[in-house]
Amino acid sequence: MLRGSQRGVLGKIAADLERSLRDRVVRGAPGGQRDRRIAGGEGWAVADVICTSGPGDRSFEEQHTRTSVAVVLAGTFQYRSGRGRVMLTPGSLLLGNSGDPFECGHEHAPGDRCVAFHFSTEYFDRLAADAGVPRNERHFRGARLPPVRDLSSLVSRATVGVGGVRDVAWEELAIELAATAVRLDAGVSTPPRAPLSAAVARVTESVRRIERSPETRLTLAQLAADAGQSPFHYLRTFEQLAGVTPHQFILRTRLRHAAARLLTDKARVIDVALDAGFNDVSTFNRGFRAEFGTAPLAYREGGLRTAGANAGNAKRRKCLKAEVPKSENA
Repeated sequence: MLRGSQRGVLGKIAADLERSLRDRVVRGAPGGQRDRRIAGGEGWAVADVICTSGPGDRSFEEQHTRTSVAVVLAGTFQYRSGRGRVMLTPGSLLLGNSGDPFECGHEHAPGDRCVAFHFSTEYFDRLAADAGVPRNERHFRGARLPPVRDLSSLVSRATVGVGGVRDVAWEELAIELAATAVRLDAGVSTPPRAPLSAAVARVTESVRRIERSPETRLTLAQLAADAGQSPFHYLRTFEQLAGVTPHQFILRTRLRHAAARLLTDKARVIDVALDAGFNDVSTFNRGFRAEFGTAPLAYREGGLRTAGANAGNAKRRKCLKAEVPKSENA
């Protein structure tokens, strides 16, 4: 069963698609595709893609310019390539190899919405190698992965990220999604390995660095390069040792520092947020409420009331002690 926030965001995603389809009908325009870039870095990019094509629209042959993994969020469509013809449904993944020609069609119902992850050939090949996929299988053999259990968590994170319900570490998600997709497509399992002593030392150094300056802008690629590891191996090693991903560790470190400052000085919330490394106060407020169960101002006021009450109790105890008469036998 979906949690309330997930149910709500899926409804919002579907409503956005329906709105786009209605606008197309009102304008009398042919179906088309709208791409909105969400995030990206060296060798990878993520886009929110809404397609309003329907049964009356002609499909055209296109070509994948990069390796692509698209998470279907809403709607359905048909996908045809040299690897076969498949139907894509919500929760499934479209798999595209760089250079492959393909066609997408909506023969039975209009519209779909996906979050598409694109990778350069070099970046994807390295991820596949790190995931343990043999060299001759570092491309997609199939055109689709159905909504299987191994993908559920990744699809859910992509969904809430596109819906704006929660902040998502897109770089981490891109790496995990690509590695999982190529591994499942190739039928390769990756048993966990105990980290080497050198890897433990590098992650320890990363943790100390983040703790010293949590406000510093650090990407997964930067942290991995400094540790002398690939982003895939660094992500796996960090999570195995720290119990959380680098993004989660940085976020919680920033929130702890911000919470301590809220209780110790009178700086404005927006200044606390920016100094802690957050891009804007709304992102800070959302993360703070999720972590501490209350808004930053309420947290500050509650802490000050508690401190005041403790000080008052200490003062009363001191007065009562002074009023107690000494025993004659003392």
